[in-house]
Amino acid sequence: MAKPSKTHKNWLIHETSPYLLQHANNPVNWYPWGDEAKAKAKRENKPIFLSVGYSACHWCHVMEKESFEDEATADILNAHFVNIKVDREERPDVDAVYMSAVQAMTRHGGWPMSVFLTPELKPFYGGTYFPPNDRGGLPSFRKVLLGVASAWKNRKQEVLTSAEEFTKALKSLTEGQLGAGEEPTGNLVKEAFENLRVHYDDVHGGFGRAPKFFHTMDLRLCLRAYKVFKIERALKMVTDTLDKISVAGIYDHLGGGFHRYSTDAAWFVPHFEKMLYDNALLVVLFLEAFQVTKETRYARIVHEILEYIKREMTGPEGEFFSTQDADSDGVEGKFYTWKKSEVIAALGTQDGERFCELYHVVEGGTWESTNILYPGDVGALLEKWDWDITTLERKRSAWREQLLLLRERRPKPLRDEKVLVSWNALMITAFSKAYLVLGDEAYLEAARSSARFLREKLWNETEGTLLHSYKDGQARFAAYLDDHAYLMEALVALYECDFDMEWVRWAERLGERVLCDFWDPATSSFYFTGKNHETLVARTRDYQDSATPAASAVLTTALLQLGRLLSRPDFEEKARGSLTVFEPLMREHPMAAGQWLIALDLASHGVIDAVVTDGEDRETLLGILRETFVPGLLVVASTSPLELAHSKPSLEGKSTVYLCKERTCEVPITNGVELSKRCQTL
Repeated sequence: MAKPSKTHKNWLIHETSPYLLQHANNPVNWYPWGDEAKAKAKRENKPIFLSVGYSACHWCHVMEKESFEDEATADILNAHFVNIKVDREERPDVDAVYMSAVQAMTRHGGWPMSVFLTPELKPFYGGTYFPPNDRGGLPSFRKVLLGVASAWKNRKQEVLTSAEEFTKALKSLTEGQLGAGEEPTGNLVKEAFENLRVHYDDVHGGFGRAPKFFHTMDLRLCLRAYKVFKIERALKMVTDTLDKISVAGIYDHLGGGFHRYSTDAAWFVPHFEKMLYDNALLVVLFLEAFQVTKETRYARIVHEILEYIKREMTGPEGEFFSTQDADSDGVEGKFYTWKKSEVIAALGTQDGERFCELYHVVEGGTWESTNILYPGDVGALLEKWDWDITTLERKRSAWREQLLLLRERRPKPLRDEKVLVSWNALMITAFSKAYLVLGDEAYLEAARSSARFLREKLWNETEGTLLHSYKDGQARFAAYLDDHAYLMEALVALYECDFDMEWVRWAERLGERVLCDFWDPATSSFYFTGKNHETLVARTRDYQDSATPAASAVLTTALLQLGRLLSRPDFEEKARGSLTVFEPLMREHPMAAGQWLIALDLASHGVIDAVVTDGEDRETLLGILRETFVPGLLVVASTSPLELAHSKPSLEGKSTVYLCKERTCEVPITNGVELSKRCQTL
């Protein structure tokens, strides 16, 4: 990480984003995105250089060190451009618009994003990382800057014409009419699975080649294909993938939690940054796999991830922080890797040698002269050491604790302590579902604490409006569609935990706000930004999965659930309308539509509400409902004021479960064995 300069300060010094503050002492005269920078560009008739990144981005740090800290490069930037720096996590709308432009120009994207704009914010040239010298087919950054400056000075009309054409194409791409779809059926889930099967890596698990991402939504879809269509192959794809990533270098075997992605097909060498959203989404996937298989190894990974989140990613008021950097002391992965001598010194010769044998730690290292931990064949080692599994687990726990304490003394990767509503909501869902499935009260309290923080700091109860980001006592930026959608989903999950109607009422108000501010009646779809957001050169929609699920698809699920819970046909109508609009996406590009297909699975089979009354064996019946994998199940307390809970009494003083679908209820159940059997067939 760059060390702050004592001789430079630019306009980022007043920001709260850790990413922007990292650049506050660059010699580049950075401005945050805002009216002042735009006015300066118009006043001085200069093009804008827009640089977008995030605090945990390794190549963002590299470009800063190589170019933004370089005085000669800064002189060029300051002389010829108005320079704007954006944290993509604070302004995903800005990022989405200009990333679409860069992808249209170059056919690829990523961060850092480097894009040149007219003073009217229209893009005309862009890319991602540029090196300080010509390298690997990329021109040097200085060469790019001087070329753009020359074009602006000598061929300005050509540049403006190009910018106009790119902007028109961008508007067409992001705002144009969506293709007319047919009403989708649940069979699309089966068809999508066949597509996923083609892209599945039979050797290492997961999908595609390096760099390799988790594809969490696609794996959750496979579990639904297994449940509905009894496709054994679908379940095996999930379990094989989870088993591979759980013992690979992409998992932090000491501290818990997954790194962002793998640089190789075998999940061995990760990019070491850790993201809140990845770990939240993976918790839900591992929980669903545990519900289906009852394999305790999946519950163990859930526990380790959530312990990591509580220990390292939770603030004093229960809020969840955003990311941890890949680098410490300027070296990627340094915090997480080990030399054999370090292990022996910490654990002693005998235990140290055994740990090294278990986790493939060797002299000279397995990666860049050091070692990424990953466990080997446990069975063979148990036989060699003449240990049973209980002894190994006891020793492994002690080794882990000792090395974790030692690791804590190392220089730590930067932690981005922004609190984002969207990512907090994903983690609220994860903790809520972990409580439902595993029953640990600490998980419920973690979910509640974050929800209370969001309600207190980022929600305006009077106006019914939500903000996106919180840092250093400041809540900023109007919330986006993903903030609303993910939070609505989280609040439904939280209601199922404690049956507090406050969560449902809040979710309803969020839903009403979304229908008012984000709905586009012309296309029967939702914009990513609300009607009161800043107007950019294009208004995007978030309808394809990326590292996070498509906001529109999560919203569809939440509206279906709330529509049933609250007897709100307007919610259900909008949800089903969206499914029809995006039917072509699900059919033609299923690997971009995993979350849509999950929503379709729910819509096809319907929300099943399980109303549970007070009485004898209530906790037993609740436990059965919660431990079973029934994606459409919505558990409701009979004491709630909801219409669907009315007129459902306890029978013979016993807790009673009413399973209802499409407003038709089955025969009430009071017996745990009977309920368990019925849940298996839902």
